[in-house]
Amino acid sequence: MTSTTLFYIIIAIILIDFIIDKVLEGLNAKHFNDPVPKELQDVYNTEEYEKSQAYKKTNYNFGILTSTFSVVLTLAFLLLDGFEYIDTMARSYSENPILIALIFFGIIMIGSDLLTTPFSYYQTFVIEEKFGFNKTTKTTFVLDKLKGILMMAVLGGSILALIIWFYNVTGSYFWLYAWGLVTAFTIFLNMFYARLIVPLFNKQSPLENGSLRDKISAYAETVGFTLDKIFVIDGSKRSTKANAYFSGFGSEKRVTLYDTLVKDLDDEEIVAVLAHEVGHYKKKHIIFNLITSILLTGLTLFILSIFITNPLLSQALGVEIPSFHVGLIAFGLLYSPISEITGLVMNWFSRKFEYQADDYAKNTYEAEPLISSLKKLSKNSLSNLTPHKAYVFMHYSHPTLLERIKNLKS
Repeated sequence: MTSTTLFYIIIAIILIDFIIDKVLEGLNAKHFNDPVPKELQDVYNTEEYEKSQAYKKTNYNFGILTSTFSVVLTLAFLLLDGFEYIDTMARSYSENPILIALIFFGIIMIGSDLLTTPFSYYQTFVIEEKFGFNKTTKTTFVLDKLKGILMMAVLGGSILALIIWFYNVTGSYFWLYAWGLVTAFTIFLNMFYARLIVPLFNKQSPLENGSLRDKISAYAETVGFTLDKIFVIDGSKRSTKANAYFSGFGSEKRVTLYDTLVKDLDDEEIVAVLAHEVGHYKKKHIIFNLITSILLTGLTLFILSIFITNPLLSQALGVEIPSFHVGLIAFGLLYSPISEITGLVMNWFSRKFEYQADDYAKNTYEAEPLISSLKKLSKNSLSNLTPHKAYVFMHYSHPTLLERIKNLKS
């Protein structure tokens, strides 16, 4: 195989992926106006449903614009030897392979962020604002961007530097050391995400004493679940949309409730949502996802170790001097079909786990408050009640609202 053949394979993968996505989104959009199932007819009134339809159509049209821009930009970058240009620029500053890689990815990251920020700004301050979701100030928007770039530079840059160092020192066995590093980082992040990362972006406060905390504590005791860390996060700082999540292990495990969730749901509904989250923990879903993620990372790094030494990877992107960092980009593009398949499998497991967590909540608490909470959350986020089955299969990590309600009532 020549580098030219590999180049056209990369182009084909990008185009095929784009076409499949647009076809699926088009199929999904055709179902926006489907009749609402009788089980969901109390989610929206007429005015609210019309608003949800307008929100879906607006996001669909905007998604076509942003994804087309992204694909055209990527193809232009490949056809005009953009990677060769950036690689040459990076090499003009240093001869150290680690510094070259950091400069290379730094330029790409900053350039990409500059190009996509106008779209992100429009999404936040025009679309989300128009439909009443946005609570983000322009100052918060800018600070979030800067913090995100800084975190990516520090954490991402450190991990990349160590992986390249492993590669230079150990050769083809670098993947084992890289796997160990990424595994340690993943476990650490899962343990301390809420303690170390969340405070950079949001304020967290312990749930105040009162009827809600008493009901949560009473429920936790009935299922033998030690839960003394219940926090409320200021999600309303950015959006009116609500959420709740479980994080950490052992002494670090905690439940975080968005303040919007506490505001939108009554106590019984919040306990039901919490029961669902406890179900994920009790059913070992969090451990399964963590182990699976680690194993998939190991598989990816192993396959990378087989191909990374081949100069065709760099040459396929128009870069004549073979390097780890350019090879990594080419490998990522070629590996994307496999990532799609593993993503489909993980989505299937995720949907299955959601049913199990719902069943746990139904059996240890009640089904009705969970059903009413799901309906309220769908209403408040203007979610799609009639998605196309193919789109759900490809993209949904959760069952549809209708599927969950049917399961909870069975």
